[in-house]
Amino acid sequence: MKKYQDHYFKKAKQDKYPARSVYKLQEIDKRFSLFRPGQNILDLGATPGSWAIFAAKKAGPNGRVLAVDINQTDTPFPPQVEFLQGDVLDPNEPLRSEIEQRTPFDLLLSDMAPKTTGVKLRDQTRSVELALAAMHMGAEVLTPGGSAAIKVFQGPDVPDFLVQMRSVFSKTKTFKPKSSRAESTEIFVLGLGRKEGS
Repeated sequence: MKKYQDHYFKKAKQDKYPARSVYKLQEIDKRFSLFRPGQNILDLGATPGSWAIFAAKKAGPNGRVLAVDINQTDTPFPPQVEFLQGDVLDPNEPLRSEIEQRTPFDLLLSDMAPKTTGVKLRDQTRSVELALAAMHMGAEVLTPGGSAAIKVFQGPDVPDFLVQMRSVFSKTKTFKPKSSRAESTEIFVLGLGRKEGS
């Protein structure tokens, strides 16, 4: 297991990404073709910044990425990325204003996760709360036809979350990347094609 973890950790260092999580997003994109040049992307739970950096590369010089996290980061970002510190569950005025100014978005990414307590059910419930917050934001700010990739911990509340995702998106898929740690309960829920009027 340690060798498996070290592979992605070392690869991230070599590829100049701040975290191994970038390879999860690469796998998701390879499977679902989320990115296009020139996209306007909202990245929630962005710290330390690997997803935002990868998204900026895929969207190219004409793309824009708004990266948001409750924690600050000192990661240097490409020029098309703007990082804002803020709480998606209780957004402050600067965050609300920036999101409104940049709406509509083509793609929403959420790698948000709760601070784990070790109490499995509590952590899963909190994870679904964050996933729902990302989904509701997607329903508000995504352009019709836009897509989302949202992390959630597997548990008893996930089937209901999937039902709600299906009410917002034309297609809903679940995916566990190979680069996720084997012991992790995380999966990624893909919402493809936001429905008009959802």
